[in-house]
Order: sequence, then C-alpha cells, then structure tokens
Amino acid sequence: MRILLTGVCGFIGSHIAEKFLKEGNEVLGVDNLLTGREENLGILSGYKNFEFKKTNVEDFVADQDFDIILHLASCASPKDYIKYPLETMSANSKGTWNLLESIKSKKIRLVYGSTSEVYGDPLITPQHEEYYGNVNPVGERSVYDESKRFGEALCMAYYRKFNIDVRIIRIFNTYGPRMKMEDGRVIPNFITQALKNEDLTVYGDGNQTRSFCYIDDMVEAIYRVCTKENIKERILNLGNPYEIKIIDVARIILKLTSSSSDIKFLSLPPDDPKRRCPVIDRAKKEIEWEPRISLEEGLKKTIEYFKRFI
Repeated sequence: MRILLTGVCGFIGSHIAEKFLKEGNEVLGVDNLLTGREENLGILSGYKNFEFKKTNVEDFVADQDFDIILHLASCASPKDYIKYPLETMSANSKGTWNLLESIKSKKIRLVYGSTSEVYGDPLITPQHEEYYGNVNPVGERSVYDESKRFGEALCMAYYRKFNIDVRIIRIFNTYGPRMKMEDGRVIPNFITQALKNEDLTVYGDGNQTRSFCYIDDMVEAIYRVCTKENIKERILNLGNPYEIKIIDVARIILKLTSSSSDIKFLSLPPDDPKRRCPVIDRAKKEIEWEPRISLEEGLKKTIEYFKRFI
C-alpha cells in the first residue's frame, strides 16, 4: 500500500510511519517541522520505501495515488498549541479541508487524527463516542479543541456528501520514547524533573485523573483502524481505560527513578480537564484491540529513553 502521513516527524507520527514501513508499505511523509523532530526524520530516512516532503499540509497537493491518508499534522501539547495557535487551527481546518477536497472523487481512505480534547472538561466519565463534550469555545485551549472538532465535522460532511471512507480516531493521552523532554505534558515533565532531582510540578491538588496509553499499543490501534476493511463505526476512541490520579503518576515515577525530588503544587491551568478516561468498546469490537502494556512497564521503557538526554 501507499500511505500519505501528515505530521510524520511528530511523536506518534514517526512511530506509526515506522510501523507501516516495517510492514512493507510505501510512505510519503509530510511535515513542516514546526514541532516535529528532525531526529525522527533521520530514523525514517533509513527506509528505502520512505519519502519526505517538508511543507504545510494546507499547501500540500495530493497529486499522487494513495491507498490511505493518515492526517496527524497538528500541534498536540498545550505548550505548543498555545505558542502556535493559528498554525494549530490552520492544520486542523484548512489542512483537513485540503486533503478531503483532493480525494473526494477518488477511492482513498482518510483517517483523521482527532483527540480526547474534543470532550473538553467532561461532565461524565468515562467518555464514550456519543458524548458531545463540555468545551470552552473561546478559552486558551480552544485553538486545539475547537479546530479538532471542526475537522471531525468536516470529515463527516465529506463522508455524507461524497461517500468518502473517512475514519476519526480520538487519541487519548499517549506516551513513550521519542517524546520531547520539553513537550510540556505530564509524563515527560515528571520524568525529566525526576531524573534531574527537581521538584515535580503537579497542577491543582493532583486528584484530577488521566489515562495513559503506551506508544506501542497506540501504534497497533492506529494501524488496525487504517488497514481494516468495512469498519462500521466512523469514530473510535483509542486509549487506555485505566484511570489514574496525576498525584499517583508522580509517585510512581519518583519510585521508578529513585529520585530525591519533592512534589510541588501549582495553580491549575484554565479549563484543565478534571477527569479523562475512554470507553473503548468500539475499538474492541471494530478492530479487536485493547492496550496490553501496563503503566509501570511503559514508564520503565520511557524512563530509559529519557536517561539518554539527561
């Protein structure tokens, strides 16, 4: 198969690109390197069936034949999308529109990388795909939340009007090797701070919850969504249904790193979700998938990766 993968130099993008390449597929990767890492590009360039084009997804002309388009191009961490608000909104709106328009008369499958952030600060937990969410449409985080929600709406509009095979994956918190130390999300923050014996910064009282999926499990899920035929459900949650308090994540990382760090509590950022956990019944049924790697096992592997840079 021939795959177009946008956001190929990102954390998840580089891993899923490598999966496609190892399975013998051809991959054309697109990235503007705004937040993607050139180090990841170096890893992928070792594959003969990989091609790279540096460009914005909004400007990319999909004039080649592809079997699958996997659209992951977007800032994903709060630190990045708050720094690059317009670029984030553009990739998820103009970029998505550009890709859909280019394939509306072709038999090309498009998988749109959405996010659990479409649920905002949810009023119900765990979150299932039918839940509409509780999102602040004008807050700092809205540049990401609302542009992803718009991208989903756009995908479904093209599906209804042109019968395109679109699939929307709502990716919940994912972690593992190739995350940036300065990513700004909780696990790389905690690991970096712990390895440096600095205070672990916990926002709020630490009782807010998340669920964390190790990258190998997430890659397998995304690969199955991309390649399986006749998926009936167009929208699937992908994530680990094991819910854990942030304060407990901090304590596990302190234990695994044997760090002398203390925990420092800071003010909770605006609109920070209090709970976040997926219902993955659709993924279990449609792609026969559920995560297999425990949080502690995944953290051990991630810590070993981060030690290379401390």
